[in-house]
Amino acid sequence: MIKNYLKITWRNIWNNKSYSAINIGGLAVGMAVAILIGLWIYDELNFNKYHKNYSQVAQVMQNQTFNGEVETWNSQALQLAPELRNAYGENFKHVITASFPEAAQINYDDKKLFKTGNYFEPGIIDMISLNMLQGSKSSLKDPNSIILSQSAANSIFGEGKKLGEILKIDNSEGLKVTGIYEDIPQNSSFSNLEFIVPFALIENNLPAWVGWGNSWFQTYVQIGDNADMNAVSAKIKNAKSDNIGNSNGYNPEVFLQPMSNWRLYSEFENGELADGRIVYVWLFGIIGIFVLLLACINFMNLSTARSEKRASEIGIRKAVGSNRKQLIIQFFFESLLFVGLSFIISILLVYLSLPFFNNLSEKNTQILWSNPTFWIILVGFSLLTGLISGSYPAIYLSSFQPVKVLKGTFNVGRFASIPRKALVVVQFTVSITLIIGTLVVFEQIQFAKNRPLGYDNDNLVIIPIKTNEIKKKYNSFRNTLINTRAVKELAATDTKITNTQVTNSGFFWEGKDSDMSEEFNTVRVSREFGKVINWEIKEGRDFSPEMSTDSSGMILNESAVKYMGLEDPIGTIVRWGSDEYARNYKIIGVVKNLITQSPYEPVKQTLFVMSYDRMAFLNLKLNPQQSASEAIAKIERVYKSYDPQNIFEYSFADSEFAQKFGDEERFGRLTSFFTFLAILISCLGLFGLAHFVAEQRTKEIGIRKILGASVLKLWQLLSTDFLILVIISVFIASPLAYFLMTYWVQGYDYHTTISWWIFAVSSIGAISITLLTVSFQAIKAAIINPVDSLKSE
Repeated sequence: MIKNYLKITWRNIWNNKSYSAINIGGLAVGMAVAILIGLWIYDELNFNKYHKNYSQVAQVMQNQTFNGEVETWNSQALQLAPELRNAYGENFKHVITASFPEAAQINYDDKKLFKTGNYFEPGIIDMISLNMLQGSKSSLKDPNSIILSQSAANSIFGEGKKLGEILKIDNSEGLKVTGIYEDIPQNSSFSNLEFIVPFALIENNLPAWVGWGNSWFQTYVQIGDNADMNAVSAKIKNAKSDNIGNSNGYNPEVFLQPMSNWRLYSEFENGELADGRIVYVWLFGIIGIFVLLLACINFMNLSTARSEKRASEIGIRKAVGSNRKQLIIQFFFESLLFVGLSFIISILLVYLSLPFFNNLSEKNTQILWSNPTFWIILVGFSLLTGLISGSYPAIYLSSFQPVKVLKGTFNVGRFASIPRKALVVVQFTVSITLIIGTLVVFEQIQFAKNRPLGYDNDNLVIIPIKTNEIKKKYNSFRNTLINTRAVKELAATDTKITNTQVTNSGFFWEGKDSDMSEEFNTVRVSREFGKVINWEIKEGRDFSPEMSTDSSGMILNESAVKYMGLEDPIGTIVRWGSDEYARNYKIIGVVKNLITQSPYEPVKQTLFVMSYDRMAFLNLKLNPQQSASEAIAKIERVYKSYDPQNIFEYSFADSEFAQKFGDEERFGRLTSFFTFLAILISCLGLFGLAHFVAEQRTKEIGIRKILGASVLKLWQLLSTDFLILVIISVFIASPLAYFLMTYWVQGYDYHTTISWWIFAVSSIGAISITLLTVSFQAIKAAIINPVDSLKSE
């Protein structure tokens, strides 16, 4: 019986090559999309699972209340880790203080390389289960040691000896290489960890005044084997407030963020866990299901559309004794064979497209060739696809009555095409919704990109300061650079203007609410900063070289003035601090809001003060009359004359700002890719249906041509039905997409309003694609010689 089914199926495939190619090709593309999305989701859901202690590791977070709003930080005070060890030690296997990761210069003999690493306390090797290839788990106990990833070690030493070699990081003393660990895979939060240095190197050089109020570091923990994450998190809630009290109203509360949440649930709103990347996982999962559904709809439509051609076959089979159950099995068998061929092609498509897909998604996804679970899921997924695809054709085709078929009186009826039309509407509703969604994503990105920055980032170059030589000779360095005429002006800051993360509290001014717990974004700048970035003064004045008192001057942004409730801010005295280090500042100016953090969020209250003590970055305005490459070459020569030991490193402010849109642009690119494939699948089905309709109406077309119908009229005749279906899809998809995308954009504080042109472009695009797809078959049928058309019948 199976052999017989196989013969019939193969005969149908071979005798209907175009139909079979459309069916198999559409299913293959749909399955390939579903597999690609499945691999992407698998990578996301398995993020960080490389680490054996995945379920026990957490980062310590803190909530602080400022003026009634709760902010969540991942930074902690230096004193928190010892407090957790001493007061709550029975709950933890490891408590580790760490710096924030950063790129550093590795010096080895004459070789200088940039590598990204971090300062950790020694227990980190056990905590994140590093696979030590050389050295041991005690490799970090020596405070003058360093351990390297395998790739970092190979790039520094080649294939030679590694352990025991002496390196320098930036301007540090020599560090001995005591261990080499296996590279951490890309789907880990520690994937960029190319070196690890003992935290003691930082701790020993910290000022004595660093205390509970300075949240400069990270704290990681590994809870005990039998400990419950939520219970431990609740226990340590007051670990900070017990030591500093709550007299300032900040109400600091610490809690544990499990490693399992770092990737997908990393956002907080008013102190509560909110969605994060899990939204993308759900969205792409839904897209994958719908794209596969479109391919299944193609199969159903084309199978039922060709029902009349198989009516005689079904009638004869029923007449010679086949029952409906056998016929249903046959059609399901055909469906599964189609799906089997599509599955093989889909695996080939996935294999060929993975490099492109990985580049698009910035991942390193691979087909899980050796994973039996992967193949079990794929086979089950293929069987399900075959059953879904073959269900309607099997039930519909097996219902034909043999007497009517063999008498020639069988007619599928005028309502037989309604299910097919409904499925076409579903297909194009999904496709149009995806088109609208993709356009809204890019409109939101462009809306944020066009948001006024408040400063000029064109030709603005940022250079990290790595040596005290530049700090000591800043004025000389500045004059030398300006004399090269490569630079119009330069200024120093303690933080990057593109990412200001330093916040402070402890400010007092006349009229401040006694119950207010304030927080300001603070930026220390040199006198020329305003000229470099060309900020806009709204009130008062800029820092001036003629005013020696400006060392105690303060400039606020508009948000800060509103935050402080100042009606006439110029001249207001602001006291910063309440101990012996406190200083009084006079507000001398107000500037337009500068976007120095997320372009999607409101501008935070920010103040600028003059300081040359904590210079960390140089901000240079290039001379536009020279090429950027020529100017950078001159700057590098001057820089190296003051700092010959370090690699010259720089970045453009506009490029750094553009990186803030990375996640959204990546999401937009992936959505565009899947939308294109969804439209392709829908068009394949439409092409097949148009071919069938044209073939079915060959005789009618011939008669109409003889009676004088033009090609245009015949094209209109064959295209109108499909056009009406797509127009119906437009009316269904537009409100649906508007509702979904309105919900999505409202997730951003600063978001676009969805423009009418998006719906117009999507509708016109869908209609144009439909006409192009259908027109090929329509015109082909319309230009056939009517004599040949009538002969063929």
